[in-house]
Amino acid sequence: MTPSLTALLCLGTLPKPTIWAEPGSVIPWGSPVTIWCQGTLGVREFYLNEEGSSPPWYRQPSLEPGDKGKFSISHMTQDYAGRYHCYYLSSTGLSERSDSLELVVTEVHSKPTLSALLSPVVTSGGNVTLQCGSWEGLDGFILTKEGEPKSSWTLDAQRYPHGQTQALIPVARVTPSHRWMFRCHGFYRDTPQVWSAPSDPLELLFPGVSAKPSLLTPQGPVVASGQSLTLQCRSDVGYDRFALSQEGRQALPQRPGRQPQAGLSQADFPLGPVTNTHAGRYRCYGGHNLSSEWSAPSDPLDILVAGWFPDTPSLSVQPGPVVASGENVTLLCQSRNPRETFLLSKVGAARPPLRLRSRYRDGHFRAEFSMSPVTSAHNGTYRCYSSLSSNPYLLSHASAPLELAVSGDTIHPPQNKSDPTSDEIRQIWVENLIRMGMAGSVLLGLGILPRCSQELNTRGDRAPSRVVEPCHDLMCPGGSGRESAARVV
Repeated sequence: MTPSLTALLCLGTLPKPTIWAEPGSVIPWGSPVTIWCQGTLGVREFYLNEEGSSPPWYRQPSLEPGDKGKFSISHMTQDYAGRYHCYYLSSTGLSERSDSLELVVTEVHSKPTLSALLSPVVTSGGNVTLQCGSWEGLDGFILTKEGEPKSSWTLDAQRYPHGQTQALIPVARVTPSHRWMFRCHGFYRDTPQVWSAPSDPLELLFPGVSAKPSLLTPQGPVVASGQSLTLQCRSDVGYDRFALSQEGRQALPQRPGRQPQAGLSQADFPLGPVTNTHAGRYRCYGGHNLSSEWSAPSDPLDILVAGWFPDTPSLSVQPGPVVASGENVTLLCQSRNPRETFLLSKVGAARPPLRLRSRYRDGHFRAEFSMSPVTSAHNGTYRCYSSLSSNPYLLSHASAPLELAVSGDTIHPPQNKSDPTSDEIRQIWVENLIRMGMAGSVLLGLGILPRCSQELNTRGDRAPSRVVEPCHDLMCPGGSGRESAARVV
């Protein structure tokens, strides 16, 4: 350093310059960054100094029109991270030093996790506590809020067994007047400008009163471990974005809304392949890009993951797999292993499975699912599963499939109708005789028709409101021997 420059350093008579970085002061590892220093007109040279380092300084001749200095870093690394000041030299002396610029490099350490206790879904005006944590043993965390560069919090981490560290950050009186989007980084104490990669973003969600969307899955509510799973959130409101929440989990993934058809907005949330962490209760929300408020939550959707217990229950049916409509049917699910609950699922059905507490009998834990009476709607393939109360969303392997076939429909009497008249009964009786292939002339010749007609006339007011079918012995109601040809059943 020359004597003249040393003398000028001691003067510092000129106003301090302004220092900043482009595209910003927090730079991912390997990305370029430029540090600018701006003074007054007539500057000859600019000097850049990093705190803690010794001269020589970085020198840069003044750019036209003579009031800016440019210091370029082509590849940002931890060697460039630190605090910087700049000065400028003019014909009248040396300036004061600028305010400090903290240049940070990120993505040097693995990203931490960011979550909200107890949930990222909050009420307007409420308080929420955010938690940033890492398994790398980082000493501190920085929480940043998107859209507000000066909104950041730095906290020392607390250490836990097995090397985990975390910090809790309380945020008070949150309102939906603007978006609350957060990220956090971690660092070690001896290198505070060398940060981890940013955490996944966390947005606080304010449920509103606008129309709730629907949440469904094409795969059905029961999925096998390892199977691909996609949840669909849809609405007849034109929402621009959708968010998915899982009860007890902190992640709140978002997807932009799309319009598969006119008047419908939808977002798909692919979650597979399925593991035990995907089991649980889900809800989704719809929102607009210009508002931080979201819709009311959808109805809950329970996702059950099968195959997490080695147990495979058996499924049987009484009285049998082929029954007539109107019969009483019982599906029996049982296992020799201690199980607290059994579930019965119909393959392809969107509705949740039936769930019953198990009972111990004859060396088995079992549950009886009664269907009384069955109709054609009960046709289909059934499977059953077992589960434990400690995690009702994790199931055993599926039982072997059972096909239930319901044949025909029972003829039921018309509702809210008076008993048939004698003329109606006579008409039914004649129709049944015709179906039996008996000619009317033969019946008249035998004198059967008039006698039966007379009998029906005398009992018409008391005839039961059920169908009339032929008797095997061709006997009329109230008749004897072979005098009659039909009976009321």
